[in-house]
Amino acid sequence: MSNLDIPYGIWGTILLPIKNNEIDWVAFKEQVNILCDSNVYGVYTNGTAAECHNQTEDEFDKLSEIVAGIAIKKNKKFQLGLSHTNPRVCRERAKRLKHLKPNGFQVTLPDWWPPTFEESKNFIMGMQEVVESIYMILYNPPHAKVLLTLKEISLLAHQAKNLVGIKCAGGDDSWYQNRRELLKNFSVFVPGHTVVFGKPLGANGSYSNVACLSPNGAVMIWKLIDNDIEKAKNIESRVNNFMKTHIIPLASRLSNTGLDKLLASVGGWGPISEKVLWPYEGASFEEVKKIKVIAKQDLPELFND
Repeated sequence: MSNLDIPYGIWGTILLPIKNNEIDWVAFKEQVNILCDSNVYGVYTNGTAAECHNQTEDEFDKLSEIVAGIAIKKNKKFQLGLSHTNPRVCRERAKRLKHLKPNGFQVTLPDWWPPTFEESKNFIMGMQEVVESIYMILYNPPHAKVLLTLKEISLLAHQAKNLVGIKCAGGDDSWYQNRRELLKNFSVFVPGHTVVFGKPLGANGSYSNVACLSPNGAVMIWKLIDNDIEKAKNIESRVNNFMKTHIIPLASRLSNTGLDKLLASVGGWGPISEKVLWPYEGASFEEVKKIKVIAKQDLPELFND
């Protein structure tokens, strides 16, 4: 396993403010400043919520440079997502952005043709060759075409010294028992709505969907786990009920990106609307307005800052 410092805690995603189906760069900079001034442990780019699948290379470079400049100025940890269906593009992105000196890079496995485990290892080791002293987090969400087992992740981590963590769906008690046995000195990030269950069992943090709704609220829950676990469980139960009742039903017509941007728009902490880049559809303004009222009623603790 790596001797690098492994990341932990609640990280906030950078989202894309959209105006006339283009990224609104003025609003983008305002949002990055707000997130870097919040209580999140760090910020990251190009996850699903940031529409990593729908950016030009010029947009990718520009937003990476903006985030790096603001985060460094404000002394906020930051990770740059390199995710691309083409593994060669992912590798070139790492070469191109090393000079920005992120704390880490996030990568996904090649996604057009599902790689075998040997091919996944080829990819990780190929990325290892170019990232130099920058650590890597493997983003392996439930919708990935290849979902690695804990044993496979352990094998990769033993060979790639810069692979220090993974973002995944987590699991039940037995899954966490295997996590503790197989992945020592390795950071496991789970969904934001499961951290109260996961942290005592071995979750190190979250690239949090709850932080889409409320960056400071998500951090509050994370800290509360150590101080008042019963209260934290109560809040997480209500968060999950809110998601199940008011957000998940919209997944029949909205992408995960659309759901995350809906949460951010409902939270109202920055200049993020429900709009997503063409050709995808976002929530309606009426849905945002309705769910915002419900969120403030059902989850008041998340909006006390």
